[in-house]
Amino acid sequence: MLLRCLAILDSTSNICIVHFPLITTPRSQFSASRGQFRCSSAANSNAMDSGKVKFMEFPYASAPTKKLMVELFSSVEEQLGSSLHPSCTLAPDVQYFGNPTDTAHASLHIRSGLPSSQIDFVLGSWIHCQLPSGGALNITSLSAYLTPSTDAPHFLLELIQSSPTSLVLILDLTPRKDLILYPDYLNRYYEDTQLDRHRQRLQMLPEVRPYISPSLYIRAVVSPTAIVVTIDTGATESKTIEQIIEDDVSPIAKDLLRFWIESCACCGRDVDASERAYLAQRDRIIKKTTIDVDLSSSFPRLFGQEIADRAVNALKEYYFK
Repeated sequence: MLLRCLAILDSTSNICIVHFPLITTPRSQFSASRGQFRCSSAANSNAMDSGKVKFMEFPYASAPTKKLMVELFSSVEEQLGSSLHPSCTLAPDVQYFGNPTDTAHASLHIRSGLPSSQIDFVLGSWIHCQLPSGGALNITSLSAYLTPSTDAPHFLLELIQSSPTSLVLILDLTPRKDLILYPDYLNRYYEDTQLDRHRQRLQMLPEVRPYISPSLYIRAVVSPTAIVVTIDTGATESKTIEQIIEDDVSPIAKDLLRFWIESCACCGRDVDASERAYLAQRDRIIKKTTIDVDLSSSFPRLFGQEIADRAVNALKEYYFK
């Protein structure tokens, strides 16, 4: 359902935030006519293992970011592994790909939920892009989504770093209902749980300030307790970006993921048929909007049309099952 953010550079060397959608529960086998594969093949199994290893390297992330992402993914697999399919989901050339000029690289990793679970899928990714002005843009993310059988929020973590001293952090349990129409939902997941303490704690740091997305759409999607901030250490001499990630961001992200696993993924409230239809429709609208408006335009800019089409077409198999 929900979005993650993909930052790309425009022709004037300004960072432009666009949105990259997430994926619905994948199928275990794909049609040969679409050039995809069966998970039963030993060769494909080895390729999938290789793809996961490449993904978990987070080769362009700082040491604290890599440590955080590996720990988060390990927690998901250890605590939710029995509810997830094996990671045989994307073709190898979609799991890891780059552009012809070797200036942009990306890796996608998906674990889909079993039919008996409330987990739809877990998606991780990293994207690296060299900037025309020098330096590089590095994005690392973890998103975890539930099915329409429950109305519990999804999980979203995004680290978008465009310089050694500056990054944008997005961390949220994204709501799946209108918080005005459903005040009990607001209380259950956000107010009674005091989730806003995480945002308040982080914004006490002098290096942290709110990030106001230019997209009203994004600002409408996140929760009122969302952490959407810029961390900039360029004008201070107190902490480095790496220290803030290790000392401040990491504990908050781990605590929020723990809460999501325990209170949403493992014991989300079951909903009736009418609510399921509402949740499914809402999720589908967001996916379609994101695919049509954002992904199909941003990936060609990074990877070229041919590679972008291959990745987007593969992902559409998951978005619109």
